[in-house]
Amino acid sequence: MKTSKLLIDSNVIILGYMGCGKSLIAKSLANILNLKCIDLDCLIEIREKMKISEIFQTKGELEFRKIEKEILLNVLKSSKKTVISLGGGTPCYFENMNVINSNSKYVFYIKNSNKILSKRLLKERKNRPIISKIESLEHMMEFVSKHIFERMHFYNMAKYKIDAEKKKIEEITNEIIEILNQ
Repeated sequence: MKTSKLLIDSNVIILGYMGCGKSLIAKSLANILNLKCIDLDCLIEIREKMKISEIFQTKGELEFRKIEKEILLNVLKSSKKTVISLGGGTPCYFENMNVINSNSKYVFYIKNSNKILSKRLLKERKNRPIISKIESLEHMMEFVSKHIFERMHFYNMAKYKIDAEKKKIEEITNEIIEILNQ
């Protein structure tokens, strides 16, 4: 898709539940738009010099959420035309979603079915602290369904919802670009 006419005047923010493809979509989008891409979780790991799972283990989730908010605010303050991929829980704590929406007119929620997310997450659970001990697809489905239900209010505050079900990264990226072109 040709993007030379696109004039992005705001950050493009990608959010959604873990495993929905936020980081891949953000990288693909930034590449096509020739913009900088920031993955919030990567920034946290760089600053803290440890993996997210280690931060959860050593400092606890509340401390992680405080660090996450501080880095989110710094990124939003210092970035104007950047594609930003958020962690799955980022929109759901403090006043993060209000801050996100007031910073950008391009906030995208990447939606996927609980079933697809559960299958993906079961395969990669060891790298994700809140699901690392879940051993079966049934238990993962139960956890994901409950967790998404709790987070849905925040995710739905995004201006745009992208149904990613059975779509390739390129298709999702093109759908976002079409919206940006409007």
